[in-house]
Amino acid sequence: MNQIVIDANKKFSLNLRELIEYRELLFMLAYRDIKVRYAQTALGVLWALIQPLTTLVIFTLIFGKVVKVDTNGVPYTLFALSGMSLWGYFSAVMSQAGNSVIGAQGIVKKIYFPRLIIPLSKCISAFVDFGITLLFLLGLMLYHQYIPSVNAVWIPFFILATIFSGLGIGIWLSALSIRYRDLQYVLPFAVQLGTYASPVAYPSSLVPQEYLAFYYLNPMAGMIDGMRWAMFGSPINNGVFISFGVSVFLFVSGFIYFRKIEGEIADIV
Repeated sequence: MNQIVIDANKKFSLNLRELIEYRELLFMLAYRDIKVRYAQTALGVLWALIQPLTTLVIFTLIFGKVVKVDTNGVPYTLFALSGMSLWGYFSAVMSQAGNSVIGAQGIVKKIYFPRLIIPLSKCISAFVDFGITLLFLLGLMLYHQYIPSVNAVWIPFFILATIFSGLGIGIWLSALSIRYRDLQYVLPFAVQLGTYASPVAYPSSLVPQEYLAFYYLNPMAGMIDGMRWAMFGSPINNGVFISFGVSVFLFVSGFIYFRKIEGEIADIV
């Protein structure tokens, strides 16, 4: 019988080929998450639409009707939903990936596979809800007879950068929460705070100029601005490059750190 020995002290390697070899497990875990999420629910995938719709109504009443934020001519429902869709995907990937290894400790202790597969699968399963929200956004654009700008070809780029951001933070959290379990309780609070620390319901132009460089250290600040620029031709500034750099740094550093401690995970959890 063949045995696989995991040596926690072996020479560090990214071993990207191993992730490709286990791609079937990656998609299987993602499919399982999707199936479990909507199992035995009366409304099924409609829940993916009900939550953003409820938030959109609240934001529209507060920021669109009461505060009346300037959206540069874009209908507020479109403005808010474009930010909500990207933030919702980011927060889902970050939260689910951050708690993924602890939640899967049963299989982590029993069989060998690249542990990085677990948080990576979350960006696939979370894409279902994201896709439904994007379809809802497209429907609203048709309703408002709003034609996307010529910058729309850049939308996939900002979605990819959002994946880097969510996975980067999620992978870091999944690795750190193995030792520091308090982090899994901090996550919901961080997501709630991040909703208002990012330009989801308001434009980043409201942030004072002297704070913009610090503000764009939040990777989603630049990605949401970029998404609106791509969809509506809204104003954009160089802060997007800061956010993109932070996104790439978080993903690469999280990937390397996770790979470095991967051999110890089964013993710690």
